[in-house]
Amino acid sequence: MQTNRLTLLLSGLLFLFFLSRPKNSMAQRKTAGLHDGWDKLLRKHVSPSGKVNYDGFKTDKTVLDAYLKALADNPPADAWSRAEKMAYWINAYNAFTIDLIADNYPVSSILNLDGGKTWDVKRITLGGKKYSLNQIENEILRPQFNDARIHFAINCSAKSCPPLLNKAYTAANLESRLEQRTRQFINDGQYNILKSDAAAISKIFEWYAVDFGEIRAFLNKYAKVRLNPGAIIRYLEYDWRL
Repeated sequence: MQTNRLTLLLSGLLFLFFLSRPKNSMAQRKTAGLHDGWDKLLRKHVSPSGKVNYDGFKTDKTVLDAYLKALADNPPADAWSRAEKMAYWINAYNAFTIDLIADNYPVSSILNLDGGKTWDVKRITLGGKKYSLNQIENEILRPQFNDARIHFAINCSAKSCPPLLNKAYTAANLESRLEQRTRQFINDGQYNILKSDAAAISKIFEWYAVDFGEIRAFLNKYAKVRLNPGAIIRYLEYDWRL
């Protein structure tokens, strides 16, 4: 009788243990290593400055396809953390953009594809659902995460786009890398020319003005040069060449 009571007690404790485990523990195990293949490709074919070797991606197309399939087979689950979901969608946007260019390389500009409307083509399948690049950016990343730093993490394969990071985003590194990419882009004279009384900045800040709020205040969070409250703002032309 005493043995039965002990068995029941142990069973109850085990049951409570499993109930108390974090709900996303299974999801975390599924996302662990999910982006490793993409990370290896980025380190191999993207320079630290963000220069992309599209020929290299074409050569490693089988590896890239395997990663895209892994994304398709493992869409974000409700139990995933916010950082896991965000890293997934950033990596997906970048990987499918690279895949698109690699499939059409050498092409001089992404605007030359699909009549300049390639962002609207639903060619991406994830978890059985079809997406376009615009849907990933404007229906998922921007509204669901409400984080303007996303604009410096996704890359549209154009010279004026924020450079592609040569490492994958993960839940563990997401916050530090978003901060680093935002700070680096804003202070890079190739994309933004900042002076205390005037600034010539990327059109990204004009196109997505609603995401940044008061633009001088946003820039001042990261810029080495502090803009005056009345600093004149103008926007630089966007270079869509690869």
